Parts: sequence; C-alpha cells; structure tokens
Amino acid sequence: MTAADIVVIFLAAGRGSRFGGGKLAATLAGRPLARHLGDRLAALPFRRKLMICCEATPEVEGFERLALAPPGAPLSRSIATGIGEIPQACAALIALADMPLVPTSHIENLVRAFDGDRIATCVAERAMVPAIFGSRHFPALLSLQGDRGAAGLLLGAPAIPLEQQLALDVDTPEDLAQAEAIIQGR
Repeated sequence: MTAADIVVIFLAAGRGSRFGGGKLAATLAGRPLARHLGDRLAALPFRRKLMICCEATPEVEGFERLALAPPGAPLSRSIATGIGEIPQACAALIALADMPLVPTSHIENLVRAFDGDRIATCVAERAMVPAIFGSRHFPALLSLQGDRGAAGLLLGAPAIPLEQQLALDVDTPEDLAQAEAIIQGR
C-alpha cells in the first residue's frame, strides 16, 4: 500500500481549554501551530486529506475542511466525522494538529511499514498517533466514545519509534514554548 491509497484525517477541532483557547492559531516559529504538521502532510501524495476543524481552526492548504458537529464535541466525534466521510477508503492515517514536531520522515516510515491492518507511532513504549488504520478497523473507530481517541485500538499493533521530544503534544502555553525551543535548537 502507498500514500495514494490512504486518506489523512487531521484532527484540528480541539477546544484547547488548557491553552486558554485559540491554540491551533497560536504562532510557532512564525506560523500557526496547526500548519506545522498540516503542511508536511499536505505535501505528501495521500489519496485525500480531511481536516476535522472548528471555526477558529486556521486554514491549512491542501485539506478539505469538515466542521465538527456539534462544536466542542469530544475527540471520538472528530474521528467518527472523518471516518464517516470515507467509507470506501482502504486506510486512514489519523494525526493531531497539536503535534507540530512530527517529521515528514516519520509519516513516510509509517506508510512504508503499513501492511493493511494498522501501524502506530511508539513513544516511550506507548502506541499512539500518528497511526494508520486499515478499513477493517473503521467500524471500531466509528464507535469510539468520549475524549480518549483510538489508543485502545493500537494495543499490540506494530509501531515505528519516534523521539519523545518530536511527539510533543502542545496543550499549554508552556508546551508551545517548549516546541519553540526545540525548533530553535535544531
């Protein structure tokens, strides 16, 4: 399977309550936070690129915007919104807009290693997104509940390691400052 067989579901509708709101539009290295991983994903030849968003989500070129309904719904609803749009797809890559440091090479490694079932990112022995799910997992993704996401579906999945600092999930202004420091240190 290649990137041309996979649909990206880019989750960018979070409330950002721990950040104080407006998280994905916050500036990181001169660009909105959501654009960092979004721009890298947009540059790859995926079949289709969907961004689950809210009104405040900044534009990311190359993505179709799908509004999360109702606004403020939990993470599981964002995933279901994306999966519900692609019933005939072979596979979906799920990625978070607030993980700005995930490199293109990691996404390419996930795609290369994907065998049609599922593959996760591994950070400190924990399976997480970005991850690719084959279509046989779509019913389970549609039935997720609450704000926990798809981590439970990744237990026992093959995984590609990612440095912990590159898996930084920006939830607070302090996390954003840490991401800026990591970028400046490269």
